[in-house]
Amino acid sequence: PLDPDNRLGAMVSKSHFEKVKSYLEYAAEQKLDVVQGGEAEQGVFIQPTIVDNVGRDSKLFVEEIFGPVLSVTSFETIDEAIELANDTVYGLAASAYTGSLRNALRLSREIRAGVVTVNCFGEGDVTTPFGGYKESGFGGRDKSIWAHDQYTELKTIWINAS
Repeated sequence: PLDPDNRLGAMVSKSHFEKVKSYLEYAAEQKLDVVQGGEAEQGVFIQPTIVDNVGRDSKLFVEEIFGPVLSVTSFETIDEAIELANDTVYGLAASAYTGSLRNALRLSREIRAGVVTVNCFGEGDVTTPFGGYKESGFGGRDKSIWAHDQYTELKTIWINAS
């Protein structure tokens, strides 16, 4: 990771490597359309992978992979795009790419995710809250003033001093 020419590092642990590799194996078993990458290397690296034509019943569509695997599912209308994006128990982050400001605003409002980026990658910073909806994340927010709640415990005390 300290090599300045490195563009993508190893998985964080052997168990995480095995988990992400299992998605590559699943794609191969299901004969999905792997258009880029798809290989695990040296027991710690996963090639950046793009899988096209992923159906909404595929585990590549419904699960959080947390690895360099992009699953592509096509749609025809913005309503279908919103339905697809929300058809999951997860909601950590979403990205939309559009030339329409109207669609950008609608997608941002209607996609149920803790972070939505439009036409960019959202790195975030200490002033913006980060966390997910539904079963993503831990139920709180990291960063920003919104993170304070997870580091404190409220208590109500009633004392009859008579």
